[in-house]
Amino acid sequence: MLKQNLPNQIFSLPNKPFFHGSNSHFHHSLLSISKPRPKTTTHHARTRRRRCRAASDTTSNKLEDASAIADYLVHEKPIKVKAAVTVKQTMTAMFTGIGIERGIDDIQDLLGKTLLLELVSSELDPKTELEKPTLQSFAHKGGGGKVVDGEVSYEAEFEVPAGFGAVGAIVVENEHHKEMFLRNIVLEGFPSGPVSFACDSWIHSKFTDKRKRVFFTSKSYLPQSTPAGLVGLRAEELVTLRGNGLGERQHGDRVYDYDVYNDLGDPDADQALARPSLGGKEFPAPRRCRTGRPRCESDAADPSAEKKTRDFYVPRDEEFSEVKQLTFSAKTLYSLFNTLIPSLGNVFVDADLGFHHFKTIDSLFSVGFEVPELSKEGFWNALLPRLFAGTGNVMRFEPPGALERDKFFWMKDEEFARQTLAGLNPYCLQLVTEWPLKSKLDPEIYGPPESAITTELIESEIGGIMTVKESIERKKLFILDYHDILLPFVSKVRELKGTTLYGSRTIFFLTPEGTLRPLAIELCRPPMDGKPEWKHVYRPCWNSTDCWLWRLAKAHVLAHDSGIHQLVSHWLRTHCATEPYIIATNRQLSVMHPIYRLLHPHFRYTMEINSLARESLINAGGIIESSFSPGKYSLEICSAAYDQLWRFDYEALPKDLIRRGMAVEDKNAPHGLKLTIEDYPFANDGLVLWDTIKEWVTDYVTHYYPEPDLVEADSELQAWWTEIRTKGHADKKNEPWWPQLETSNDLIEILTIIIWVASGHHASVNFGQYAFAGYFPNRPTITRIKMPNEDPTEEEWKFFLKKPEAVLLATFPSKLQATRVMAVLNVLSNHSPDEEYIGDEMERSWSDEPLIKAAFEKFSGRLKVLEGIIDERNANEELKNRSGAGVLPYELLKPHSKPGVTGQGVPNSISI
Repeated sequence: MLKQNLPNQIFSLPNKPFFHGSNSHFHHSLLSISKPRPKTTTHHARTRRRRCRAASDTTSNKLEDASAIADYLVHEKPIKVKAAVTVKQTMTAMFTGIGIERGIDDIQDLLGKTLLLELVSSELDPKTELEKPTLQSFAHKGGGGKVVDGEVSYEAEFEVPAGFGAVGAIVVENEHHKEMFLRNIVLEGFPSGPVSFACDSWIHSKFTDKRKRVFFTSKSYLPQSTPAGLVGLRAEELVTLRGNGLGERQHGDRVYDYDVYNDLGDPDADQALARPSLGGKEFPAPRRCRTGRPRCESDAADPSAEKKTRDFYVPRDEEFSEVKQLTFSAKTLYSLFNTLIPSLGNVFVDADLGFHHFKTIDSLFSVGFEVPELSKEGFWNALLPRLFAGTGNVMRFEPPGALERDKFFWMKDEEFARQTLAGLNPYCLQLVTEWPLKSKLDPEIYGPPESAITTELIESEIGGIMTVKESIERKKLFILDYHDILLPFVSKVRELKGTTLYGSRTIFFLTPEGTLRPLAIELCRPPMDGKPEWKHVYRPCWNSTDCWLWRLAKAHVLAHDSGIHQLVSHWLRTHCATEPYIIATNRQLSVMHPIYRLLHPHFRYTMEINSLARESLINAGGIIESSFSPGKYSLEICSAAYDQLWRFDYEALPKDLIRRGMAVEDKNAPHGLKLTIEDYPFANDGLVLWDTIKEWVTDYVTHYYPEPDLVEADSELQAWWTEIRTKGHADKKNEPWWPQLETSNDLIEILTIIIWVASGHHASVNFGQYAFAGYFPNRPTITRIKMPNEDPTEEEWKFFLKKPEAVLLATFPSKLQATRVMAVLNVLSNHSPDEEYIGDEMERSWSDEPLIKAAFEKFSGRLKVLEGIIDERNANEELKNRSGAGVLPYELLKPHSKPGVTGQGVPNSISI
């Protein structure tokens, strides 16, 4: 299994050669590969390098520990050093490396010219004040060229002259015609011990890109403490990764830049697929990675819209590892979106055909259905065993966790309420603090702002226990408020075929047991089509007609919650908001920077997943638009939420809880917060994880920034934070709530937020998707018809009275919509075989620093303690929101899981 570690690397150098070293054996042969640098340099360049060295010298003594200083001891005699290079034998190379080029590459291997390596000194030449000449050597196959555990070894030898200094980087050139996956390089022979380079990266062929690659050692340096001989390379790295903002990005490029979401539509294929660009004044949004594709030609297109292409560019080091490609991406997501999902359209020819009976829904899990268009019998069984468990091409869904425990869970009011605290979307419940409830929308457009949920109605539902005023004072009333965010889209969505929409409010009451009881649902339609505003309140009742209306109202609210979950809590707040952090980190923080090395594991695969989402999930006509209530306006709702609700500082779990009234600050309470609902599983587990992450970040930051002025003095760090705010989240750049970055405490809070969002936040809204929504009546993604009591015809009302179950089934998604979403959620909830969980893998740069190593081990240990805490809480029968008859335990924030397991495990990154 290919495990991706933190690349201590990596950038493409401009195509300018290095001085040849003293290894004369290779001197003659290398003359044909690169011309030597001129022995003289310009006054400007000399001055720049002198200043770099001077800047480095002023702070290096403050930050380098004894072991680092020892690395600079100069040996008195030339020494022989051996380089051991490990290359992964990839499936790509095996299947594509056939033909003339393969033959040439084999000859190069025989001649011992597979990889050209160059050692880079950390020191400047004391005479010229320039970088010292590099030492060059070709690597040849070692170990008889045998493949061991899927890896091939290469060897090279160097003679390192006296006074060369510590090796700070190694330059690699791939002499093959195909790219190679370089695992690591280890230099043996130095008096101070081995020097390691953890690469884990693809190395392009020199025949496709003449620029060489550089990998740094695992030693981390702030900009002002960089060894003088590496200052120039550090600067060149960032210039290369930023690119020039021109041209179309190609596979293999490693350029990070910003653009708006102007590639979600496809008007050149169909003008109905034209979509506005997201990002800018009209539709604010975070920025994505620039691809630079040509503009669309259709007159229906936004002028900035890019052409749709098959493959969406992401920088090469952001792409899936080959194991991820073979087990998850290429074999699973691509097959799912490009083969299986289209095939379902042939099985269910009528896209509007719904389920006529609940037993038909149940048959999806017991009998299944044949997908005859699929070829390669047995392929799908191996690829998606939870969807194709039998023989042939019979697709049968695995019963989700909640359904396995209680077949009727989806019907129950108590489960409806419980899932707001311990379900798939625990981020939206709020404390009611003002009464009466009022909209903030323009009454001239949307009607009177007062809610139809009255004081009398609530007090009658409470049953005389307390007044509304008392219940608010005692923090007993809570709300899911999707009124103002959805109401502006109701009239537009209702023009679409096969869907409807309301603004909604749902009120809950906190019982003495600490559980929630739903009291009322309000559904609202603004004035439209010549009709006045319509709003109605539904509540649990004891007569058949109102009971069925209550069930239908719940279905609408659940569809609203499903849309907000997927578009806001999941896509916007994790995937979409994080991409600018990744771009800025690669553009402004050198791979040598300790903060880069802290963040990098939490960004693994996120950009690749986001590109796949743009291609098949959130694109025009994709899964979201075709299967969720807002349809083609889904991403506009996402933009509205970003504009109205998203704040970086509120992405911190404690502040999010406080903002929603779910907690108040209390220095004497655990985590410094007193929860409004004591048994709030997501918050209880999340706060332990939040504090654990923050303690790790605190230990890490204080190690590298021991003095108060170092944060402000860190030029790369300041540029990074500025770029996140002003470019990555450009539409929010003038907001006053952005944290300042002046002290180590500021940095700790910022980093904790980013890591929490990529790990705990994402895990809590992703890996339970199938467990809770795999049985779609529990969380329908779309409601296709309006409520039967909204301006009904006589015929409509009679049909409802005669067959209410048929009305509910007609409200639910169609067969095609349901099976598509279920298949996608099944895959997205699954952990990849090479998943890395938070606190599981220690990066090489951390293990080389004793204090950081100890801090990480403490971090990992605390996460193991959290596992036990969660198990203990789930076994506590007093905690009614996470235990009880038929209740699915809350395990979404358990730090670890196993491949194929859903509903638990917190990966390092947004990797799915």
